Amino acid sequence: MTDLAHLKFYATQPHACSYLEEEQAVTLFLDPHEPIEEPTYSRLSELGFRRSGDHLYRPHCPQCKACIPARIPVDSFQPNRQQSRILKRNRDLELRRTRPRLTDEIYELYSRYINARHADGDMYPPSRQQFQSFLVSSSPFCEFIEFREQDRLLAVAVTDRLSNGLSAVYTFFDPEQTRRSLGRFAILCQIEEARRDGLPAVYLGYWIRNCRKMNYKTEYRPLEMLISQRWVRIN
Repeated sequence: MTDLAHLKFYATQPHACSYLEEEQAVTLFLDPHEPIEEPTYSRLSELGFRRSGDHLYRPHCPQCKACIPARIPVDSFQPNRQQSRILKRNRDLELRRTRPRLTDEIYELYSRYINARHADGDMYPPSRQQFQSFLVSSSPFCEFIEFREQDRLLAVAVTDRLSNGLSAVYTFFDPEQTRRSLGRFAILCQIEEARRDGLPAVYLGYWIRNCRKMNYKTEYRPLEMLISQRWVRIN
């Protein structure tokens, strides 16, 4: 078991929250000089940490506990009727696992997605530098799962493969392909990937009750949430 006692952590100054307009956020992050190694990352994911670029972080807001880490226990998951329809609707797509990289094709898809879906967020406007620093990692545990219709790229799920599960870092997709529900399909595929590889969970990041964009995470049942440092199952 990896010893976390030697690790150093730092907290940011309060800053505007990306999810709740009325709140100020504080972020706790691992010493950026500490190399992100898979055993350390796996242990920290159990404590609610996420990866963004070369940083491992979690919310550390003294007055707000709205951000709740969530994960799907894959052995217990069964798709509901809507999710089964999504799987059937996308069975024509080819999945390719690749190393993270920035290409014109991938960036064009990312740019269209941000412009269409997140023009009100802190990732707008998109840029190649932003994409590189946020999503491209040389770490051996990071991969892109590409979803293609014949050879046309429709979606990319940025995924970290850990010893205790898959961490769904970020997904972007063709915003015009609304009928396919590609964001939900990407999570369903990561659940199947984890199950096939004998991994116990898919980590979804943070769920926030009053953030509409987070509502989709509760569609996957059972769901486990980290509450008072204990993973609690919600059926």
